[in-house]
Amino acid sequence: MKSLTRRNFNTLTAKGIGGAALLSSAPFACAMGNNQDKNKLGIALVGLGSYSTYQLAPALQDTQYCYLAGIVTGTPEKEQIWADKYEIPEKNIYNYQNFDDIANNEDIDVVYVVLPNSMHAEFSIRAAKAGKHVICEKPMGITVAECDAIINACKQAGVKLGMGYRLHSEPYTQQVKDYVKEKTFGDILFVSADAAYRSAGNPDQWRLNKKLSGGGALMNMGVYAVQSTIYGTGENPISVAAQEFSTRPEYFKDTDETITAQFEFPSGAVGNISTSHNFNANAMYASGTSGWFRLQPANNYGPLSGETSRGDIIKFPHESQQKLQMDDFARHVLFGEPNKAPGEMGKRDMIIVEAIYKSIAKGGETIALDFEPGYGFGG
Repeated sequence: MKSLTRRNFNTLTAKGIGGAALLSSAPFACAMGNNQDKNKLGIALVGLGSYSTYQLAPALQDTQYCYLAGIVTGTPEKEQIWADKYEIPEKNIYNYQNFDDIANNEDIDVVYVVLPNSMHAEFSIRAAKAGKHVICEKPMGITVAECDAIINACKQAGVKLGMGYRLHSEPYTQQVKDYVKEKTFGDILFVSADAAYRSAGNPDQWRLNKKLSGGGALMNMGVYAVQSTIYGTGENPISVAAQEFSTRPEYFKDTDETITAQFEFPSGAVGNISTSHNFNANAMYASGTSGWFRLQPANNYGPLSGETSRGDIIKFPHESQQKLQMDDFARHVLFGEPNKAPGEMGKRDMIIVEAIYKSIAKGGETIALDFEPGYGFGG
């Protein structure tokens, strides 16, 4: 058999040759190249803010199919700190200017873009052009056009694309999906979802700068609420009407503070969401023809909690959601397992976000949404 390097292994898997078939004729260590951990994909984190620092990097110490192989940062002082803490070799450390050189680094298979929203498209596209699989944090971009550009770049490069939607890999959300799929509580009639926190820190933070964030609470926490209504019904919405409120305009000068929205679904179910940077909220509730279920908390880093109208307590052992998410994506790349949060899911959510902002601009007018059946649901 032709000798395999990490790069041509990635190319083969990206083109759909399953890991199991490939490995039947080559040792796994050979297929993965000559790395410090031959059974895992190397991930480079792009952007070393709080999410990378306190969630992703620690999770990558416990993942089974991937590991922290490299970093990309615009802050030179962070380079040595991370190198020492995680034993990252100098050749696997990049900045935003020399990032494209990552194409020549066989230690790195996946680039995880964890930057301000306005930078997601640029670095996801650059990563794809470098031949690396891409995980993009939410929201996928600040416009639907950016989402299309990312999807097209990954397709043209023959690399895999996943969203940083951690909840699709954790068991509470999976349980909710099972309830809906199996009609455990009948047909869903109503769903509500709240995702919010109170921002009272630095008023100059990037999340409050529309040029960097693309929006406020809706682009941040609101994506979780939108998703809760979708997997809480098992359907994509067909229309949305929305309203915006501001009680602290002196602090939220450039971005939305609080947004509420109402959805209609093809089955006739309806849904409400609220999202804010001015109060704390973290719940989802669904009511069916023969009962209800809820998660509260529903969208934080866990542990989550839930209950049903049957008196059941929904409870699972707590694991890092980020660990589960990144291992799921690695299995998708390596073995062809379903992509639980594909790029199309990120685009779908951005279509909904744009419709919500359009409704607000039109005084709460109902905006029609049109998706192909199952579009954006993933594996």
